[in-house]
Amino acid sequence: QVQLVESGGGLVQAGGSLRLSCTASGRALNMNTMGWFRQAPGKEREFVAAITRSGGSTNYADSVKGRFTISRDNAKNTIYLQMNSLKPEDTAVYYCACAASYSYYVPVTTGRYDYWGQGTEVTVSS
Repeated sequence: QVQLVESGGGLVQAGGSLRLSCTASGRALNMNTMGWFRQAPGKEREFVAAITRSGGSTNYADSVKGRFTISRDNAKNTIYLQMNSLKPEDTAVYYCACAASYSYYVPVTTGRYDYWGQGTEVTVSS
C-alpha cells in the first residue's frame, strides 16, 4: 500500500512563500517521476510541476514558472515544492503524485500518475 502524505499548506499573504512536502511510505519513490498538481474550488485538477527520478529534469506549468521550484530528497523519500511570490490565484488544494511508469519523463496529465496524496490546502490572501 503506497501512501503519500503532503504537508506545509496554510494561509499566506500575497507575495509570501510556502514550502510543501510530500513523504511516501510503502514504496520507495527514488525510481519514479513525482509531480505536484492543484485543484481550486470549482475547477479541474491541474498540473503544477514534476521531477524525474534523479531530479535531473523538471517541468512546470507556465503559471508557476519562475516562482515555484520542485525538488526531491530520495534518501528521505520526500519531494518538495517551494512556492514564492504567491498570488491569490494560487489558492487551491495541492496534491503530490507518483508516476509509477515513468522515471525519465515528466508527464503533465493526471492520468499518467498512479498514486496520489490527500492534499494540503494553500490559501493566498490579497
